[in-house]
Amino acid sequence: MGAPVGDWNYPTRIRFGAGRIAELADACRAAGIARPLLVTDRGLAANAMITGALAALGTAGLDTALFSDIASDPTGRDVARGCEALRAHRADGVIAFGGGSSLDAGKAIAFHAFQARPLWDFEDIGDNFARADAAKILPVVAVPTTAGTGSEVGRAAVIKDEDAALKRIIFHPLMLPKVVVADPALTVGLPPAITAAVGMDALSHNLEAFFAPGYHPLARGIAVEGARLVRTWLPTAVAEPSNIEARSNMLAASEAGATAFQRGLGAMHALAHPLGAVYGVHHGLLNAVLMPYVIAANRPAIDADAAYLARCLGVGDDAGDLVAWVLELRRAIGIPNTLAQVGVPGNEVGRIARMAVEDPSAATNPVAFTVDDYAAVLTQALAGELSKAA
Repeated sequence: MGAPVGDWNYPTRIRFGAGRIAELADACRAAGIARPLLVTDRGLAANAMITGALAALGTAGLDTALFSDIASDPTGRDVARGCEALRAHRADGVIAFGGGSSLDAGKAIAFHAFQARPLWDFEDIGDNFARADAAKILPVVAVPTTAGTGSEVGRAAVIKDEDAALKRIIFHPLMLPKVVVADPALTVGLPPAITAAVGMDALSHNLEAFFAPGYHPLARGIAVEGARLVRTWLPTAVAEPSNIEARSNMLAASEAGATAFQRGLGAMHALAHPLGAVYGVHHGLLNAVLMPYVIAANRPAIDADAAYLARCLGVGDDAGDLVAWVLELRRAIGIPNTLAQVGVPGNEVGRIARMAVEDPSAATNPVAFTVDDYAAVLTQALAGELSKAA
């Protein structure tokens, strides 16, 4: 079929297809932005895609400033510095350009720059978002350069609270970018290991959204298609980094996952958030390692749904077949079997389990895991007891 191209209006305006980065200035105007702050991470700031975008924006008459003082896991302090940069430039909007960290930081900066309350007052608990002055939230144009988080179509940002050693989810409906420029050509330079990790992150979003309790058939259907895209295209994207059709479909899978997970997430993320905050391990890699252990632990509540999904994906007829497919996919793309292999020590299982219970993602896991349940999953994932997950 070739690499897909399209203009979509769900869940926001998306300009999808290779080469669409040429429309960045027009996308800014469509979002009502004339004086943007371009937010990206330190590693990407000197990349040709950023310098080229800045030059093109200048040629188009948009006075653009660059802010790139962002850690691999953006922190509250990063957001505060970005807010200062935005106000100093007198920006009227943000271009969030990069991977999930850059997208989350950019959205948080546009959201918080002119709010009167501290950032953590808007953590995604209850109706905290209602505390915000909606009229002071600036528009965002999002440009993803990875295919995993799907943050470009999300209404929240994951920001690390360094003082508490926690990742907190900041939420407001108006954090959803006004326009997305989804150019899969920007993802071609990703190394295979990163492509694998972010691709498994996209799968984790689709799977957890599918299995989350509650009634949302629209999101559930999107999650099935997102998982199917991962099954079909992730191995090719890892093995053939320049395959633009595979890159395109993985970018779509990523956006499907982030669209679907308004239905909820679950124990993969409830564990990955504290593990990432405490040990600094890549979020997608953590979800990839945890995935089969969490599915297995949830099986009393999801067996029928897992069998249905296995049939939809063409990988078997029951929940065991779904787990077996996840294990084979991980093996094929080089995902380690254990948390120990990715740098997680085994000396703080109780602490991480207690943090997982408190994580907002835990609320929509199919099983209400206790601290002991989370500790058991962690213990299995540290030791690589895959036989128990099969």
